[in-house]
Amino acid sequence: MTGAKRRKKSVLWSKMQSPHCEDVKQWCRRRLPILEWAPQYNLKENLLPDTVSGLMLAVQQVTQGLAFAVLSSVHPVFGLYGSLFPAIIYATFGRGRHVATGTFALTSLISANAVERLVPQSMQNLSTQSNTSVLGLSDFEMQRIGVAAAVSFLGGVIQVAMFVLQLGSATFLLTEPVISAMTTGAATHVLTSQVKYLLGMKMPYISGPLGFFYIYAYVFENIKSVRLEALLLSLLSIVVLVLVKELNEQFKTKIKVVLPVDLVLIIAASFACYCTNMEDTYGLEVVGRIPKGIPPSRAPRMDILSAVITEAFGVALVGYAASLALAQGSAKKFKYSVDDNQEFLAHGLSNVISSFFFCIPSAAAMGRTAGLYSTGAKTQVACLISCIFVLIVIYAIGPLLYWLPMCVLASIIVVGLKGMLIQFRDLKKYWNVDKIDWGIWVSTYIFTICFAANVGLLFGVVCTIAIVIGRFPRAKTLNIKYLKEMEFKVKTETDNETLQHMKLISINNPLVFLNAKKFHTDLMNIIQKENASNQLLDDISKCEQNTLLNLSNGNCNEEAPQSCPHEKCSLILDCSGLTFFDYSGVSMLVEVYMDCKDRSVDVLLAHCTASLIKAMQYYGNLESEKPIFFESVSAAISNIHSNKNIWCLPESSLLYTIRTNLGKLSDQSEV
Repeated sequence: MTGAKRRKKSVLWSKMQSPHCEDVKQWCRRRLPILEWAPQYNLKENLLPDTVSGLMLAVQQVTQGLAFAVLSSVHPVFGLYGSLFPAIIYATFGRGRHVATGTFALTSLISANAVERLVPQSMQNLSTQSNTSVLGLSDFEMQRIGVAAAVSFLGGVIQVAMFVLQLGSATFLLTEPVISAMTTGAATHVLTSQVKYLLGMKMPYISGPLGFFYIYAYVFENIKSVRLEALLLSLLSIVVLVLVKELNEQFKTKIKVVLPVDLVLIIAASFACYCTNMEDTYGLEVVGRIPKGIPPSRAPRMDILSAVITEAFGVALVGYAASLALAQGSAKKFKYSVDDNQEFLAHGLSNVISSFFFCIPSAAAMGRTAGLYSTGAKTQVACLISCIFVLIVIYAIGPLLYWLPMCVLASIIVVGLKGMLIQFRDLKKYWNVDKIDWGIWVSTYIFTICFAANVGLLFGVVCTIAIVIGRFPRAKTLNIKYLKEMEFKVKTETDNETLQHMKLISINNPLVFLNAKKFHTDLMNIIQKENASNQLLDDISKCEQNTLLNLSNGNCNEEAPQSCPHEKCSLILDCSGLTFFDYSGVSMLVEVYMDCKDRSVDVLLAHCTASLIKAMQYYGNLESEKPIFFESVSAAISNIHSNKNIWCLPESSLLYTIRTNLGKLSDQSEV
């Protein structure tokens, strides 16, 4: 009996062992995306565009690294390290193919609050001036980077903890208006922080609530201390940067390689400053000595973690929100997918591991990501190639940047904020689509500039949730009796042949950011299932079966629909139950329309309100399309019948009802 039991145990163990190993492999591929895309990398097609993009990205990484390090109140050389290590780590763990991770203006500004609070400028005169063993920097500089590295470490730990708790699914609360307003407000803060360098003024560090207004008050009170030389050089730099970047954008289709104007400006300004000795002659502030090489790793200061927890949460939330928006935008543009929860892990590890190499907090930047778009990057290899050029700068070129004027660096920062500052144009879009989203944008922006980016982000999320909760009690759903009456009306007003050539889907609840993504997924699943069944079933002369598919809280109860293969589809969306919508809902409806159009499925919308028609036409530019809006389901079916097209879907009348119970969905999301 003992031998039999052992043999039985060994058989069970062998059965358990095999799938367990396979699960580990799948888990590794899912958590280490580099294992998935690296073996499939096409050297012949992708290496050249990735190399060109990597070179252009390296120019941005170096210039922004130096600038954002100064913005973070640490020595500029630490910005070069922050442009190297996070990019390598994200390329290993992240799924965004066009996401350029590195130093970031918003996280640098948040980190500066902790640095200036714990190691203020007044301590520089009190600290010892002897150089330390790390790169020959002073104790004051090492204390400052110690605080910034601690913020990066704790912020990364918070992001990894959110990954463990699977909080990536809660990112639907980060709506587009909230992210747009928060990043625009934070960009306004960054612009304000650079005013002292643009004007060549000596100004104390000002932060805290309403610090934005105190800075400008100080500038106007001390307007006589502006250095004319710094102001003129700043204006000249901004004009050159904007002009050349616009020309690059306008003629990007005609030229293979855009001009790296940032690098050219840095070299020219450094050379001019060296030849004219602007530092002594005109009193211009320059970058100063940049050490060569990378120091050995060192653990960040753990004794101050409790003192920087506020800034760490700000770095974790703001950095992730801005980076996720860029990752989702690139995924949508280039037709691939990103895992919201995996992005928590990728950015968390980028901050945690990099903090051991004297790096400031990191995230993805809009300007660098847009640069990868314009230069034709194909994969994450472009970011890895940029790291090679950054290494060359660290070991060879960095010390030559001693004479770079700070006002030129400030000009590069200001021009780099253009992508975020022009989001003011979104106000017109939100006003025309949904005025409540417009109000959320404005209020979130005001809270951001009055307090901080993390405060504005939290306010926007809370405000959005409160408004949705307030609007849902007024939502009206379609009852069962009305559905039966509508089905009977459709069957009696048209011939059976036309009825057999269409699908009818009824939207019974408001379409907002809470359920927009689920609505799109469920609808695409229905179409995919029908396409799959069309390929498997043989030609049938006539199908008499009627099917009812109820979608309630994501559960599908389906009764085997049968269809005619190789035939075109027609879809009618009954919007009589769509009592209200927001910007996300309208964008999802337009996306559904475009996706169905790509699948050769014609979409018609019935019972649409005037506001919905106006919003969809404005967002999707649908005025030039053939008529898709109808007063009733009968009118839509009559239009199908009058066109006399062969719109053979299934040979049965399929009535699909989408009932997304948002009350229960909200309860599930809270759980």
